[in-house]
Amino acid sequence: MSTDNSGTPSGGSRSTGAPATGRVEFGYAVRSVRGRRFSARFGVRRAAVTAILAGTALTLALVSLRFGEYALTTGDVLAALTGSGTEFHRTIVVEWRLPVALAAVVFGALLGLGGAVFQSLTRNPLGSPDVIGFDAGSYTAVVVSVLVLGNAGYWSVAGASLVGGLGTAFLVYVLAYRRGVQGFRLIIVGIGVSALLGSVNAYLITRADLGDAMTVGFWGAGSIARVTWSSAFPSLLIAAVIALAAALLAPALRRLELGDDAAVTLGTAVQPARLALLVLGVATAALVTAAAGPIGFVALVAPQLSRRLTRSPGAGMLSAAATGAALLTSAHVLSLLIARSYRPVPVGLLTVCLGGLYLIRLLVRESRRQYGVRP
Repeated sequence: MSTDNSGTPSGGSRSTGAPATGRVEFGYAVRSVRGRRFSARFGVRRAAVTAILAGTALTLALVSLRFGEYALTTGDVLAALTGSGTEFHRTIVVEWRLPVALAAVVFGALLGLGGAVFQSLTRNPLGSPDVIGFDAGSYTAVVVSVLVLGNAGYWSVAGASLVGGLGTAFLVYVLAYRRGVQGFRLIIVGIGVSALLGSVNAYLITRADLGDAMTVGFWGAGSIARVTWSSAFPSLLIAAVIALAAALLAPALRRLELGDDAAVTLGTAVQPARLALLVLGVATAALVTAAAGPIGFVALVAPQLSRRLTRSPGAGMLSAAATGAALLTSAHVLSLLIARSYRPVPVGLLTVCLGGLYLIRLLVRESRRQYGVRP
């Protein structure tokens, strides 16, 4: 007698009839087709939650097309999208607002994906690009580009942000490396590097002219309002490459979550896989920061929120990406609603405020757990 992948004894006669499905646990199924047994795990709850979150993000993105300095009705938006509206409405919806709404969905998904990668690698809920310090590196590079080198153009700022984020990631990796990179050491080193870069940023801003300081400060607030089609197209192409790389590296990430010994047993080259995943996580944060500025706490919150919604032991890439998209589009709609009665608020400020509350709750919960107090 032998066992199949589900752990169910399989001996004696083997069925060659219609496909059979057996329930293993809630939300999962194991299938056998024409005598050839194979297992496929279907997370029904995870798939449903991911689909709902993705639908929520797309719905909110469409809703955001109504709001702005010139208010539109739902009918005006639909007519402009289908090409039957007036030229004026089409310009507002398709040329001005649609790239911003699309950026909210894509950038939120990238941040959620990057947070899931880092939290899985570090095995720590605090493991995210903004906490580790990669956003601070991008910000420092932009400050140097604008205030020291005098390059304040969009592509100069975006390029400096990308180089700064990748350079900071390399520095943190080298400083944290000691016979491999451990998650806790990576976080501690990243926080130290972030604090050091923060002091450099503060010094340079205090020495700058008022106009340049305002430019850097506005970029540092994190805003998707200035995204246009000319800047969105390159970001979308790079995001597609990142999504493909994430799909290819997802099996290695799942094996690394089992521990290095188990990953090696399953045929995974631990250090190369970990380095590739680190580059992937950094690329998500660097791309978003280069296009819109540092948008904090989405990468921190999205994986944990998706894990609780799906009731899964780990943060899946796809569910975390859908959660990140829903969070950022929600912040985008909220910023537009606030602008109707007050003044425009960058989404980065809203995510920092909401994410700060979550971080306080997370720290209190972890401290209570450490000292044996029920959260």
